Amino acid sequence: MPALAHFQVFNTLSHSRATLERSAQVAEGMALAVWSNAHDATGYSTPGHHTIGCYLDGGLGTFRRDQPGHKGAPDKLCILPAEHQSAWVVNGELRFIHLYFDVEQFALGAVRLLDREPRETQLHERTFIDEPLQTARFRALSQLDWDEPAERLLCSSLACAILDHSLLSHSGRRQDLQVKGGLAAHQRKDLLDYIEQHLDQPLSIDALAQRVALSPYHFARMFQLSIGLAPHRYVLTRRLQRAAHLLQHSHLALGEIALSCGFASASHFSNRFRQAFGATPGLYRQALAH
Repeated sequence: MPALAHFQVFNTLSHSRATLERSAQVAEGMALAVWSNAHDATGYSTPGHHTIGCYLDGGLGTFRRDQPGHKGAPDKLCILPAEHQSAWVVNGELRFIHLYFDVEQFALGAVRLLDREPRETQLHERTFIDEPLQTARFRALSQLDWDEPAERLLCSSLACAILDHSLLSHSGRRQDLQVKGGLAAHQRKDLLDYIEQHLDQPLSIDALAQRVALSPYHFARMFQLSIGLAPHRYVLTRRLQRAAHLLQHSHLALGEIALSCGFASASHFSNRFRQAFGATPGLYRQALAH
């Protein structure tokens, strides 16, 4: 079973008539796949992840069963949120690229880009829309060599840009949700600002809990409820994201970046970075720094 099979849409296509041309995990919680299909019918039922797709070739006879008059075409985009349901008919030939990203990546984007609790935020479902900038990114992704380390890092950068654009352009507040529990808005803002200002220092659950006058256990539960990630996971991710930014936009030595982002040693930093980005910090800088 392919390594991406935990993405339900990928798994569903793997068991359909569709042919997988290639696939790769391009960052933690994000993966790409190029498919071709013809004369098929398939459907997705409440996947636990988000999918953004772009038609590369064909698709003129492809439609959703609930929208039979709305047909696909090259360069058309589809946004399929987690928990959505859709049924598709493929008449003729079709070639397309999918970007899969898990709910943790969506949660991080909601907090980072929108300053909003992820549970209050939804990604809007869209079918066959025109967005030239997003299409250009998908086209660029389809032409890169996903097995070549440097180009794989460019894939990661483009995939993140697609996700950020979708969050900013196609998400909004849930209208049907009564938000209960979790951290108050001012507590969330204070904590996240504090974390950002102290990423170079040890950040214990006890210390963070004290800032909002909660027990460590209760704080961890409230943080997870509000942010969508456990506190230690959020802190590690923000450290890695800051490190990636410094690698691309500064000339600091790797050891300095490690310390400024709260890693105990350069080797610990390198191991964590490689796990998240699929490359060492040095290779990442070489590929993306300008």
